[in-house]
Amino acid sequence: MLVQQLHAVFALVTVFLIHPIFALPKITRTGKYLYDESGARFFIKGIAYQEQGEIASHPNDPRASFLEPSDFIDPLALPDACRRDLPYLQQLGVNTLRVYSVGSRLNHDDCMNLLSQAGIYVTIDLSLPLNGSIDRTAPAWSTNVLDLYTSSIDVFEKYDNVLAYNIGNEVVDGLVTQISPYVKAAARDIKAYLSSNLDDTSIDLFGLNNYEWCGSSGSYRTTTNHFSNYNVALYFSEYGCIRNRPRTWAEVAGLFSAETSTVWSGGIAFSYFPRESVNLGNYGMVTISDDNKTVTPSAEFENLRTAYSAVTFVQTPPQSSSPASTYPSCPAQDQVFLASTTLPGTPSTDSCACLDQSLSCRFIITDSNYSKKLGETIDIACKLLGERGENCDDIGGDGQAGVYGRIAGCHPLVKASYIMSKYYESTDRDPGACSFGGNGTIASTTLQSGLPALAAAASSCIPSHNAVFVPKSVSTGTTPSGNGGNGGNGGGNTGGNNTGGASSLRAGSSIMVGLSIVTAIATVSGVLLTV
Repeated sequence: MLVQQLHAVFALVTVFLIHPIFALPKITRTGKYLYDESGARFFIKGIAYQEQGEIASHPNDPRASFLEPSDFIDPLALPDACRRDLPYLQQLGVNTLRVYSVGSRLNHDDCMNLLSQAGIYVTIDLSLPLNGSIDRTAPAWSTNVLDLYTSSIDVFEKYDNVLAYNIGNEVVDGLVTQISPYVKAAARDIKAYLSSNLDDTSIDLFGLNNYEWCGSSGSYRTTTNHFSNYNVALYFSEYGCIRNRPRTWAEVAGLFSAETSTVWSGGIAFSYFPRESVNLGNYGMVTISDDNKTVTPSAEFENLRTAYSAVTFVQTPPQSSSPASTYPSCPAQDQVFLASTTLPGTPSTDSCACLDQSLSCRFIITDSNYSKKLGETIDIACKLLGERGENCDDIGGDGQAGVYGRIAGCHPLVKASYIMSKYYESTDRDPGACSFGGNGTIASTTLQSGLPALAAAASSCIPSHNAVFVPKSVSTGTTPSGNGGNGGNGGGNTGGNNTGGASSLRAGSSIMVGLSIVTAIATVSGVLLTV
């Protein structure tokens, strides 16, 4: 069955941004295909370009099973490295790089301009390791993640070679489809931010991390047939199985063949830099010297160069005959598709700041990496509230039921302080009830004591938590330093084969959005083709 045949398939959420292009041809989507300004089909012939950060590998670390980094190196903020690598990227003949993590505080001018002059586009993942993304295990679409995403967009919008923004990588695992409403809400709000259009929640560009073809022979026929009726542009956001070494990259010919090109628009080979994976080895195709000055290509690099040099892009169908995409309604929930069609509202920094000023017990930030203490404190506060007949529903959400708490869209710091205040107020402000092992402090507030007053403050500051609106621009440089947010995805796949202020608007931009899942393919037909 498809689940067995495509056990090495992953998916990527992508926001495809069409900027006004000054140097490079503008790439647009018509129906399910990409085209340049001349009307020729555009194919992504790319490579993953990011050095590997430190992998979260502690046996008790929930991120370890996803092989995700706990930090990152922004490759687009290293001009000397970009100059070093550019000749080799040109040797490969790539037209697109995928970069998994960027810092909005850093300067990217040199690298982005070098790549633009070389005719190379960039797809940029907006999420960051650890806390700068939608967490698989405790999903939330909240102010800290939205602000992170928009701050990165603000930094990169000036470049002519930004091809796509990816809003999530492998965020849905197995059959856990309940996260889909959060991903769709993120797509909705990022598209609204880019184009000032609140009505569009559909996905546009879908990336599949696919490692099914291993060795000199294989086929994408089953995968291609499975997605043949998909209504947006598709590409392989990662590919390149390493079960048989050295990789010959025979799959390149298959990916760009006439048969496969009826569905797919190219792909991203994984990976330029060394990328270690558990039990499978290194996916990198070059070695960088200890002084970071010399590049040594591997035999696999040469094989990919040869394979890419032989690619000829198929030019059918012509842009004039590519039908427009239509989007069916989402399916009814069943035992496989568990996601609600009701999405969480747009997170509001102003509303959450209003509430924060009313709270009587606040979480104390004692170090730069306070996430663990934050989570533990919330768990303790919720347990204590449960013992008093109260709950933490206000800060949670249920993507299956389509129910989201009034405080669910706030920064985790606000959520923690709210729950701590709720417990503190439930004890009639017993001074010891705000300690939480030294992680809490009593705050000066004009709020009257008691739970009713706290609930009234929440309702006053956040009167309509399911409201949808165009997000505001945030100040440049709000990248969190690996703390205080939703945990989870942010560093890209390490190549494993697992299963299953004033608003700054870009009116008139054309934007395409994809969907991210890590799932058995049986679920894909129920989820991906309908959201």
